[in-house]
Amino acid sequence: QVQLVESGGGFVQAGGSLRLSCAASGRTFSSAAMGWFRQAPGKEREFVAAISWSGSNTYYADSVKGRFTISRDNAKNTVYLQMNSLKPEDTAVYYCAGKGGPITTLAREYAGWGQGTQVTVSS
Repeated sequence: QVQLVESGGGFVQAGGSLRLSCAASGRTFSSAAMGWFRQAPGKEREFVAAISWSGSNTYYADSVKGRFTISRDNAKNTVYLQMNSLKPEDTAVYYCAGKGGPITTLAREYAGWGQGTQVTVSS
């Protein structure tokens, strides 16, 4: 079973950048599609970005397209989310999770959720 630990969150001013990491333990990481999701207070968890097991396919929510980049290093069992040009509306707890098969945007299809990392963007 894959266990995931997110890190890299913090407090940043609008326009700034952060890079989130999601470290995985377990043998199935390299064969799993990985996704990043976020949840702001009072809101449902929403899809941010996903990457296929090989890294050849990626998909982004419209709200982050062109600003965020998802990548992975299967040798390090880690997936990353580079976040540039951050906006106050990006403030949320960010989670990573994995799934077998192709990437999707549905949180219910992912498993192995980490504890999340807080990202706060001030205006």
